[in-house]
Parts: sequence; C-alpha cells; structure tokens
Amino acid sequence: MTLNTSKTVLVLGANSDVAKEAILLYLEQGCHVIAASRSTGEITAFMEARKVPGNRLTICYFDATAFESHSQFYAGLPAKPHIVVYAAGFQVTNEEALVNWEESYRMMQVHYAGAVSIINLIIKDSNNDHLERIIGLSSLSGVRGRKSNFVYGSTKAAFTQYLAGLRQYLFARKVIVNVIVAGYIRSKMTAGLDLPGSLLMEPSFIARAIVNAGGSFTIVPGIKWKFIHQVLKYLPEKLAARLP
Repeated sequence: MTLNTSKTVLVLGANSDVAKEAILLYLEQGCHVIAASRSTGEITAFMEARKVPGNRLTICYFDATAFESHSQFYAGLPAKPHIVVYAAGFQVTNEEALVNWEESYRMMQVHYAGAVSIINLIIKDSNNDHLERIIGLSSLSGVRGRKSNFVYGSTKAAFTQYLAGLRQYLFARKVIVNVIVAGYIRSKMTAGLDLPGSLLMEPSFIARAIVNAGGSFTIVPGIKWKFIHQVLKYLPEKLAARLP
C-alpha cells in the first residue's frame, strides 16, 4: 500500500466489525484515523489487542442519534477529514420492527437521519478545502423491498438515495461519494440471524472494498453478491413478491 501520512480519515460508527478492519487498513496506508463511536472502550480494547500504536489514531465519542451534539462533535475534531466513512449500524428483525416502534425508529435514526445530520455539517464546512471522499456503508436490503426485512431495508434505501444525490451535489467540488452495497456480513450485528453460510462475507473483505474504493458510485463486494444485486434490481415484481 502507498503511504500517505497527510490524510485524515474520519470513521463514524467505528465500532462496527467492518469499520474496525477498515481503520487498520487506513493506518497501514499511513493515514491519521479519527475513530468515532459510542463504544470507545471496545475500540480501545480492539486496537490494543492488535497492538496498534496510538500516534496516528484518535478515538472519540460519537452518537449518531444525538443530533443536537453533532455540531459540537464536528467542531471539536482534532483535524478536518480528507475522507469520511459512515459505518454506523443497528438492526432488529422485521417482526420486532413491526411491533416495536422505538427499535424501528432507532434504525431510521442510525442509518439515515444520523448520517444526514453529520454529513451535512461536514460538506457545508467552508473551511475544509481538502475533503475528497465520502463513503457510506449500505446494504443490498435497500435495493428491493422484501417481506422479510423491509423496515431495515427501507432505512438503507433512504441512505443510498441520499448518497446518490450527494454525489451529484459535490461533483463540481470533485468530492467522490461511494456507497458500499454489501450483502450478508459475518458480524456481531448478524450473529443472531439465520443466514446461509455460503453467502457470508468477512468484515475484512468489506473493509478492503471501502479503503480501495475508486470512482464508481455503487460498489458491491463479492462476485456472488454482484449477481444477486442485478437480480434484485431487475427481477419482475411478480417474481420479486415470492422472495423471502
């Protein structure tokens, strides 16, 4: 990897399994990383276990759902980011989401409202003239509504559409916006779900897609998932209705 010690990467939702792996890769590249999460203790323990030196890593508290704190959080960052990664996540089953409004609302806040709140602040900062890339971790669940997870999927769909418009909005400033449309990931968030093992991807695999993101908007890691993504997009409604 090419070293670049001049770039600062802000990772929001840094305690996700994918985010932690991405942080390691960014540090290997020579970047400074600001790891922002509610779970600062868990990130610290993870980095200590991996023997990560702290001279290029800053760990700070960030709550995606505490909208009123976002302005103060951003103003207090030790450096303005060149790259922003939004990886905050929260998920409950569809059946739980249908009867528990608080859990449904939290998914909406974490995946969409929180992202819009903090990213809007970042892009409207006229003092940061070196912002070059924003990457959002979304999901194939947001490509097509399915009866098994449409509440969760709708929050990811909203996030993806926000990023699509943001990409156009920032085009003149030459800021690249990418969305990582991921399939099933072997992580703590999916640990209790009944998912086919043959389709599960490791967090480190998704992390490499984040860190090596190019110029395309939609990035779908994994050959199998690229195929599934196309099927979901173009499958006729009568057939889509039969999906789980």
